[in-house]
Amino acid sequence: MNAPVDFKALEGMFQRRYHQIEIRFDPEHAIAWTFFRPSGVPCFNLGILNELRAHDESIEASGGRMLYKGELHQIRYYVAASKIDNVFNLGGDLALFHRLVTSQDRDALMDYAKLCVDNMYPRICNYNSPLTTISLVQGEALGGGFETALSSNVIIAERRARMGMPEILFNLFPGMGAYSLLGRRVGMKRAEEMILSGRIYTAQELHEIGVVDLLVDNGTGEARVHDFIRRNDRHRNGMQAVFNCRQHFHRVSYEEMLNITNVWVDAALRLDEKDLRMMSRLVRSQFKRAQSGISGDLPEVARLAMA
Repeated sequence: MNAPVDFKALEGMFQRRYHQIEIRFDPEHAIAWTFFRPSGVPCFNLGILNELRAHDESIEASGGRMLYKGELHQIRYYVAASKIDNVFNLGGDLALFHRLVTSQDRDALMDYAKLCVDNMYPRICNYNSPLTTISLVQGEALGGGFETALSSNVIIAERRARMGMPEILFNLFPGMGAYSLLGRRVGMKRAEEMILSGRIYTAQELHEIGVVDLLVDNGTGEARVHDFIRRNDRHRNGMQAVFNCRQHFHRVSYEEMLNITNVWVDAALRLDEKDLRMMSRLVRSQFKRAQSGISGDLPEVARLAMA
């Protein structure tokens, strides 16, 4: 049962203006949509991370509800998607990482990493509400983008989507949930192999090993989300309860995520000049791609990882 909420306070929270995310609510099936549209490089910069946390805090504070046309509506499904052509999200802010590692700023690295965990963990817990989370991946989901996709109950991916964790290319690993969430889906050994390979996988490959739940044709993602919801809506209570069991059968705790994040920060601070040069190369590739338009060939990070 939902606790009483301060409507006036929540109204102010829901009416915030966002610049790097787009919010939509579909009242017919009570679907909350959040679309990523980060400024510049389509990565998780501090701005989009703070906007996501502010928006999701309002959902948590309202008991899993969303303000729509002056009334609070219970959310049944929460979909994360992207407004950037052919990109879900390219992951962490490599330009920021490079700067902080070079200056050996552990506190700032930890602040960034903790903000990522503070965004991920409530989604893993379904915002402590009876709702189902869905990731709609219609392009590249790399590093933290892949981690974000994994944080949902259901992953729906178009055939053009590619996902992977290329951090090993610059001698690091994805430290904000990949180990825990991928391990829960494919087992620890397979998760380690995927992380250490740095490979970028097709949506088809990930569907075959059980990471992607539903593989759909290109350009049909949003329609297939609606189809999935219509097919399952009659038994959504049971479905959501089954998904909730994951946090009892194979729990991912906040403490576990923070501990792994600390390992990531320590490892980042040990990167040497060669590693940082590779990171710089990938930063330049991301900036060049953002300036010339997102759609088109794979970014250099993906080509290197698939080589």
